[in-house]
Amino acid sequence: MNDRISVRSGARWEPLVGYSRAVRAGTFVAVSGSASVGPDGELVGEGDAYRQAQRCIEVIRDALEEAGAGLGHVVRTRMFVTDIEQWADIARAHQEAFAGIMPATSMVEVTRLIDPRMLVEIEADAIVS
Repeated sequence: MNDRISVRSGARWEPLVGYSRAVRAGTFVAVSGSASVGPDGELVGEGDAYRQAQRCIEVIRDALEEAGAGLGHVVRTRMFVTDIEQWADIARAHQEAFAGIMPATSMVEVTRLIDPRMLVEIEADAIVS
């Protein structure tokens, strides 16, 4: 596919699992599940679901920008949370980033994420006109 762009973040899991942070194919951009990891590879916001959700969205934003898109192009997000009781904090971070965009979304409780300290992971799909 000639119009395929793969965005890599350098996360230690990318080569282990065999995935890209984001892939743009034509006008469609898919951003992989993004966790609250800083540029140094360390968890951001341990114990704070709101801060972790904010960081997930920052990672998504950066990947979208590298693929030639932005948060305004997002049409769908999926939130995976380890404790649904913290939904309001996670939803607040999502609302702050996407209130003017209003993408379709899901929030699903999962047993755990790859690092037991992670409370949320978010993925996004975008369409660039």
